[in-house]
Amino acid sequence: MGQRFHTCRIFFYLIGLFFLLNSCGNNAPQEQKDTIDSGTIYISADESFKPVIDSEIQVFQSQHRQARIIPFYKPEAECIKDLTIDSIRMVIITRRITEHEENFIVDSFKLGPQSLVIAKDAVAVIVNPSLPDSVFTMGEVRQILTGRFKENLIPIFDGIHATSTVRFIIDSVLHGDSLTSKAMAARTSEGVIDYVSKNPNSVGFIGISWIGNHDDTTQQSFLKKVKMVSIESTDVPDHYVLPWQANIYTGRYPMTRDLVYILKEKYIGLGKGFANFLSGEQGQLIVKRAYLWPTQMNFNIRVTKLNE
Repeated sequence: MGQRFHTCRIFFYLIGLFFLLNSCGNNAPQEQKDTIDSGTIYISADESFKPVIDSEIQVFQSQHRQARIIPFYKPEAECIKDLTIDSIRMVIITRRITEHEENFIVDSFKLGPQSLVIAKDAVAVIVNPSLPDSVFTMGEVRQILTGRFKENLIPIFDGIHATSTVRFIIDSVLHGDSLTSKAMAARTSEGVIDYVSKNPNSVGFIGISWIGNHDDTTQQSFLKKVKMVSIESTDVPDHYVLPWQANIYTGRYPMTRDLVYILKEKYIGLGKGFANFLSGEQGQLIVKRAYLWPTQMNFNIRVTKLNE
């Protein structure tokens, strides 16, 4: 009788030990599959910044042969939705996340997202070379956007509802006023350039990184198809400026916005490595060469007289 009781006690002890070990295994931390300079991660980035982000990834991967960063280029609203997807490690957009969005990430993934402004960008205005107008005041820009301009000029964007460019135009230029019903949408920023090059009555709005780099052969070809419009400076009436770096930095060009990365990573992995690269010297030099303004490094501005 005593021996049978002893055997049963051992049996239940072993069963309990089995469930205990199994429970510990289920609660173990998720295996870290990448490091700060190796592995594979996925990011979402605003399509407006594809040229500069492609350059950043290319250089980073050339220095870290075991690292692979796979980008998905989307409208900004879709990038923000990707913050809720566990496999997306970073998003790159034109604003910081809201308190509501941050709380959702904290509650869902049990981590605090990190964000940093890495560049200042400008929204460039492009027209067909046959259009006689090459300068606009901001009042005229608003008239074009709302359909009240003296000439029948049609605004075109890289989308109508979900893109950062449209959000910027509505929030920061129109201040909540409605776009004209005639506004058109291309699938991409390159599509905007192509449409404007073929339609003299169109006015395109795109990020400067698509058309501001005179050292890039592709962008040089774009500048042969369309021309950039100068916008009235914020500091000197009747003086018109293009979205060059110095004008972005000083705020003389009136349509500027931030470029922000948002990182959600449970450990110090490849996302952190890429974030460090973006804010470091080499990443900031790539931003500078893309004719955006780098915000994480100090660069000198030499005062000179330019024909704008």
